[in-house]
Amino acid sequence: MSEQFEPVIIGFTCNWCSYRAADAAGTARVKYAPNVRLIRLMCSGRLDPTFVIKALAGGADGVMISGCHPGDCHYIDQNYKALRRVLLLRRTLKGMGVEPERIKLVWASAAEGMQLAHEIDSFIEEVRKLGPLGWPKWNETDHGSQTIDDEQAPVAHGQEAEVTA
Repeated sequence: MSEQFEPVIIGFTCNWCSYRAADAAGTARVKYAPNVRLIRLMCSGRLDPTFVIKALAGGADGVMISGCHPGDCHYIDQNYKALRRVLLLRRTLKGMGVEPERIKLVWASAAEGMQLAHEIDSFIEEVRKLGPLGWPKWNETDHGSQTIDDEQAPVAHGQEAEVTA
């Protein structure tokens, strides 16, 4: 019997809306897959794109970013900044040979715990269909910088690495 792939999802959530929605889902005992690890940010607009790349390099198979609905941001229009960053990240990842569907942006107010739980479950199913990301995990060195073995460098699906002298 083959074991089903269980993706690891990192979720970056807005403190004011989507993190509270996740909390409300828990309080209401709404179940969603345990595959997601939520990280609270003050605002989805504060998400540095390197956080997403580091999450994927650290073993995540997908990243969900959630924040206040457009027009309802506690920091005026920072969720629009998050939207622009997600679009840029998807293009960047596609250029790296990674499916852009591994990044999902969700708008959820504090009262939408059930909707957020549904979005989490839906995203996990989408990533499960994509399969494991397959990136090697980055290692910490004694000096705190991150390195990766040359033999483990990420290669786009179905392509061989090109080595030039």
